[in-house]
Amino acid sequence: MMNPYDWQEAMSNRVAYIGGRLENGAPVLAISLNVGILIFTYRRQSQKIFEIYDKLAFAGLGQQSDIESIRVMAVEFAHREGYTRSEKDVTIQRVVTSVSAPIKKAFGDFSYAPILANCLFAELGEKPGDDHYYTVEYDGDYHLQRESVVLSGRNYLGPKLTELIPVDATVETAVDKLKYLWLEAAAGNSGEEVSLDGLTPEAVLMERGTHREQVLREIAV
Repeated sequence: MMNPYDWQEAMSNRVAYIGGRLENGAPVLAISLNVGILIFTYRRQSQKIFEIYDKLAFAGLGQQSDIESIRVMAVEFAHREGYTRSEKDVTIQRVVTSVSAPIKKAFGDFSYAPILANCLFAELGEKPGDDHYYTVEYDGDYHLQRESVVLSGRNYLGPKLTELIPVDATVETAVDKLKYLWLEAAAGNSGEEVSLDGLTPEAVLMERGTHREQVLREIAV
């Protein structure tokens, strides 16, 4: 039987293991602009940014299979809620709450492999101040943010994205700045030079005020 000291040591080892695996994950940056929510990252092969429901987007860093598992959970919950209740009941907070529970269970139960992923959920509002961002960590804990968010496996000590990118910036201008800021987030406070070899930029815009059925569209970068 595991005593409290053994449990604490095992948990510390678990945290160190997960942190080491996520440290080199590709960061995800998102910012609210007048035109919509812009989400940017670099990827190797698989797509990293997805629409999970109307005006709801998802992205993650970490092990791709775990990111995909969380995405599927979120999509299934959102569509089930929309069908059994109404589309208005599908909110970012309800989706985040639904996925955080199994993530927390996998983290705390040593009979389960931990989920190696940190995730971002974004909800488009009528105006930039109405946008919501939730980051969900590998232990199931989640945090609400506004205006912008940097999802990184390393400590990002730079300024808020909104301090460098004005809300009325064009998508092209914002993407150019996010490319530079992504390198800073990837390096964290390590001072290491980040290589982009084998990486492909990925940017999507959840467009505000569009009459198209699908508000999320890819941006050529």
